[in-house]
Amino acid sequence: MRVVAKPIDVIAKFNKEGIPTPIKFKITGEDEAEVTIKVERVITRDLEKLAGNKMFVFRCQSVINGGEKIYELKYGLETCKWMLFKI
Repeated sequence: MRVVAKPIDVIAKFNKEGIPTPIKFKITGEDEAEVTIKVERVITRDLEKLAGNKMFVFRCQSVINGGEKIYELKYGLETCKWMLFKI
């Protein structure tokens, strides 16, 4: 996996404790076209502290361009922003 660290738009559901689960996300490709990717499976969810900021790290799996890919999404608890971190 390579680090891309791109901000993305995400549709997520939250449980009663406020923990998100990503459902699908939208990213701008190299040709400036927006691509919507459905999160097929969340493999792991971890809490990490990076430079004093708490973030949820989701390792997910989806079918992208006809092949299964594993990638990481991060959600900043204080900023409420999502990013595609690794793919």
